[in-house]
Amino acid sequence: HVRQRAQAQEEPRQGRQEELSRVPADRTVVALAADLVSALTRAGDPQRARGQQAYMKSTMAFHGVPVPTVRRLVRRALERHALVDETAWQEAVRFLWRRATHREQRYAAVEVLLAPADAAWLAPSVVPLIEELVTTGAWWDTGDAVAINGMGAVLRSCPEETARLLLRWAEDDDFWKRRTAILAQLKFKDATDEALLCAVIEPSIDDPAQATQGGTPAQARFFLRKAIGWALREYSKTNARFVIDYVHERAERLSPLSKREALKVLLKNGAVAAVP
Repeated sequence: HVRQRAQAQEEPRQGRQEELSRVPADRTVVALAADLVSALTRAGDPQRARGQQAYMKSTMAFHGVPVPTVRRLVRRALERHALVDETAWQEAVRFLWRRATHREQRYAAVEVLLAPADAAWLAPSVVPLIEELVTTGAWWDTGDAVAINGMGAVLRSCPEETARLLLRWAEDDDFWKRRTAILAQLKFKDATDEALLCAVIEPSIDDPAQATQGGTPAQARFFLRKAIGWALREYSKTNARFVIDYVHERAERLSPLSKREALKVLLKNGAVAAVP
């Protein structure tokens, strides 16, 4: 893994500092956030926290709470503090995310995003919030869930509008937005839009480091090449022939990492003999 520190993953971007001092008018949002911070603090394990922080190379502290526990605490908090409309839901995500002092508080914000009271809220109107989480989080531990389960849900709800957006993100200077575009269909299986998958991968095949925002050139190369391989590997479980042909037709352009990841399942089950 590439584990170089990315400062963008820890701090809000310039111009958002004033947001940190603003308390939401909705008391439910404030109560939910306070409940979650308190619960995460109580559930923390300092020894585990040190290991998590070292593994993630993070300057943001950890409570030392496993992700399944974070999810359970979020479910319980949402039962006690129901977010009854889309505005409160988005506000809760932003408030938790921007006020986070420990990484699990950001994980909690992502879990709130992915647990709307009404699935219709995961629509194009939430894209600016998704963009904020992807670009200011700027790391895989928060960004991948937002891409796969958040943007993926938006794509399912409004495929044409969201596909146009993802085509733009696939060429963005921020490589986390490119990664989001590539991973958005990861769980789509036979509902995968193959033309869209090819189109969002294409701009990042030859030199992913041209996406200069979000981290270092080495990080851009690793995370985009890994995403390409991951997306193709998952789809190979549904349409092996498509992935085999795709990799062979682009064997000279795809990185060794992308090809190995794309064909991992097919190599294991004997559908292909070697990586081209």
